Amino acid sequence: MTSMLPITKAVIPAAGLGTRFLPATKATPKEMLPVVDRPAIQYVVEEAVAAGLPDVLMVTGRNKRPLEDHFDRAYELEEALANKGDEERLRMVRESSELAAIHYVRQGDPKGLGHAVLCAAPHVADQPFAVLLGDDLIDPRDPLLTQMIDVQRQLGGSVVALIEVPAEQVHMYGCAAVAPADLDGVVRVTDLVEKPAAQDAPSNYAVIGRYVLDPAIFEVLRRTPPGRGGEIQLTDALKTLAQREGDGGPVHGVLFKGRRYDTGDRADYLRAVVRLACEREDLGPGFRSWLREFVEQEIPRETV
Repeated sequence: MTSMLPITKAVIPAAGLGTRFLPATKATPKEMLPVVDRPAIQYVVEEAVAAGLPDVLMVTGRNKRPLEDHFDRAYELEEALANKGDEERLRMVRESSELAAIHYVRQGDPKGLGHAVLCAAPHVADQPFAVLLGDDLIDPRDPLLTQMIDVQRQLGGSVVALIEVPAEQVHMYGCAAVAPADLDGVVRVTDLVEKPAAQDAPSNYAVIGRYVLDPAIFEVLRRTPPGRGGEIQLTDALKTLAQREGDGGPVHGVLFKGRRYDTGDRADYLRAVVRLACEREDLGPGFRSWLREFVEQEIPRETV
């Protein structure tokens, strides 16, 4: 079954407290933490726009006003830069406010990812849509979301992104049982378990933070009771859709082997900053040179 409705809307849940990055996130949303010289959330919006989704809804909570400010015009700053003739920085400042049509809705009660997605129902209405989690940054050279949208158009239903992880890491993810599908690099999802113990995992295929969902997910979420952690789990609702032919199902998984930067963990966040800085044309050459010298100087000290 193919989907004829266009996909134009992206939903970005951004209501989390960011407790793993305290005290930095006491007054600053975790989505605004810089990755080189842009906040993490801007990379996610840019990914949605590059995939052809010009309409972005952010599901926010308390103390998230800096997100709105970042994607709004900053007239005083723009005027100061214009008066200085600093066209390059003026372009960068304006860029974020011109990326997309960005809307906001408050989640209110922190009832989990499934509840955050459900908050998007009035805005999304009856169209399929994408969900992008801000902790996963996908390298623009690996257009995962574009591929997922293509799969949804061909096969209908809903689509998740899957990566293979070591057995000792499956407890950190939603985990999928899979069966073959008719497209290369795509599998059919037959079951989903949220953060299982290694011995209970149906496979080592883990769901990462990209989804293309049929709007039938909203009705399923409304009937989904709280699951792991007392929260409404998107994984549980997708498990229901995975059992269907039509009416929001089935669920397929795109096997992703590209470049992914995890900014939800402090150590992985630092690795992401280093990797992206190394690949920048303006920063990379000098930064890589310094990094080589630093490693050569520091590693022997640790091994003595």
